[in-house]
Amino acid sequence: MSQKEARILVADDDPVLLRLLSMRLTAEGYRVTEAESGERALALMGISPPQLLITDLRMGGMDGMALFESVNRQFPSLPVIILTAHGTIPDAVAATKRGVFGYLTKPFEARTLLAEIEKALSLGAILPEKAIAEKDVAIITRSTAMQNILDEAKLVAITDASVLVCGPSGSGKEMLARLVHRMSPRAAKPFVAVNCGAIPEQLLESELFGHVKGAFTGAVRDHKGLFQSAEGGTLLLDEIGDMPMPLQVKLLRVLQEREARPVGAIETVAVDVRVISATHRNLDAEIAAGRFREDLYYRLNVVTLTLPSLNERREDIPMLASHFLERLNARYAKKITGFAPEALRVMVSASWPGNVRQLFNVVEKSVALCTVDLIPEQLVRRAVTSEHDELDSLDDARKEFERDYLVRLLKLTGGNVTQAARLAKRNRSEFYSLLYRHSLDPGSFKQFAD
Repeated sequence: MSQKEARILVADDDPVLLRLLSMRLTAEGYRVTEAESGERALALMGISPPQLLITDLRMGGMDGMALFESVNRQFPSLPVIILTAHGTIPDAVAATKRGVFGYLTKPFEARTLLAEIEKALSLGAILPEKAIAEKDVAIITRSTAMQNILDEAKLVAITDASVLVCGPSGSGKEMLARLVHRMSPRAAKPFVAVNCGAIPEQLLESELFGHVKGAFTGAVRDHKGLFQSAEGGTLLLDEIGDMPMPLQVKLLRVLQEREARPVGAIETVAVDVRVISATHRNLDAEIAAGRFREDLYYRLNVVTLTLPSLNERREDIPMLASHFLERLNARYAKKITGFAPEALRVMVSASWPGNVRQLFNVVEKSVALCTVDLIPEQLVRRAVTSEHDELDSLDDARKEFERDYLVRLLKLTGGNVTQAARLAKRNRSEFYSLLYRHSLDPGSFKQFAD
């Protein structure tokens, strides 16, 4: 994007001057957004971040310096030019010391302002566009740390090297894996993801490599594994750190030999799959503790991409929140225009242990309950608080896992309770009790039988 196409946000509470300035800059080729107040400018920052902010100093409500201070906390690299009819040398010195890029006193010549704008945009202060996208996958960022990861992802995508994506839960590991796939020569082939920690050990081998009919009790038909399903494309092994040690040995063999043996089969099946693995665990510590194979680690870890937590990329929070707002407006058939400045401040300063996933939940709760144009501070604060309060208890998490496990068993056996009970190593009466506890009807799974 050239300087002349840069997006400029202009804030002035004088509608005539605002319009004149906007027309002048538009005529120069800039993309101009108008804000009739400091509060409106701050809201627009979250919706469509500019490359430069120009603001009048004296405005009703939030004045130019208050707007600058708020913007500077969220977007410290964004250049700001302040215009005023009340300028003095001490004011200008004080403003520039606080980080304002330029300070012009009205009346000023148009060429003086244009020169100041060109200078601001030429010093490398232009921020990245709000979405770095490849086809249907977008990573929303202006964080330098995140941009570095995306640059590395683009480089590795064109190779066929195995990639290990590290980062805390909810930080976007699967999204980054999809982006690598979309930018790779394998983009036209399948992308298949499996969470290695969510599937019971008894079923994970079959899910990965497949099985033949009769391989074990309940194997009522041939089953194609995920390696075969991803043929020619990419297989994401999410939470690879949770993979049981016996399966790590078999996975290593598949990666080395480029062929897999379905459970119960005599012959192997050739596989052409790029493997991307992801984990929130410290695999070096897992290796030291004897829970992860070092040889598998080096096979998976040709290139490592480590995602920062949301707390480490707070400058992205307003952009992410606005991106989620656009999606959720469509989902809930609403026309919310943005967030109140105080609401944005709450989000930027909050702790986000659940990372981007938690931020999405907060925005969704706020959108669902909002009845005005701008989401107010109270709704966001309540949603943030409830997110911390609503973490599942250990008992709830166990119940959810148990139900998912039962559903997988019933699908695998086509609703045959006797076979499912054998696989679960439980007697029929106990197994029926489990089904009753989770309101599961075996008959509804007969569709999965031969």
